[in-house]
Amino acid sequence: MQREGWPEPGSLVVCTVTQVVDFGAFVSIDEYAGKQGLIHISEVASGWIKYIRDHVREGQKIVCKVLNVDTSRHHIDLSLKDVNEHQRREKIQEWKADQKAWKWLEMAYKDRPEDAKRVADSLMAAYDSLYLAMEEAAISGAEALNEADLTEEDVKILESLSRDNVKIPSVDISGYVDITSPAHVTAPDYKHAESVLKKAAQAIVSYIEQHGGEGAFHREA
Repeated sequence: MQREGWPEPGSLVVCTVTQVVDFGAFVSIDEYAGKQGLIHISEVASGWIKYIRDHVREGQKIVCKVLNVDTSRHHIDLSLKDVNEHQRREKIQEWKADQKAWKWLEMAYKDRPEDAKRVADSLMAAYDSLYLAMEEAAISGAEALNEADLTEEDVKILESLSRDNVKIPSVDISGYVDITSPAHVTAPDYKHAESVLKKAAQAIVSYIEQHGGEGAFHREA
């Protein structure tokens, strides 16, 4: 799946190195149809570069930052050195997720490639990511797709795709709750007061235990 148009300056793009020369490296931009870019040698790595091929080679998949876009000259300036390792891993992961989501669309619209492309373009325009759009649909249902220009059939197909294929992200956390109440029991004698206090405390402990926790009542001296 490739986007139409041009990348925005400052954005990160996945590229494939097509040619390495003394003054830099030419790349094809995988996410944009027919778009090429240049990484000047000064943008390949920090410091002085003795052998450029020590840093980039033909066929290598890299992540670059877009420095400048000149649509009149069909020219895109890119930087490799301005992308840190965390950004590179995150961008590659996002790109792979979108490629996977595109495969799902192709399968869902089998024998209808024009519809698969139409839906993909609409989702990319509204959400900037195929996978993130489907992830939202998996979490929130059809309402999450309202921003995109889709037919009722499209929405049903996307709901099914999302439900069957998207793994909803989740995290597990744990913690402790200390409960203190300023209330006190007033009764005619200690025995009756103790009974009421224990009954109230046990109700709280029982509720906690029913939900997988632990609790205990400790009488203040």
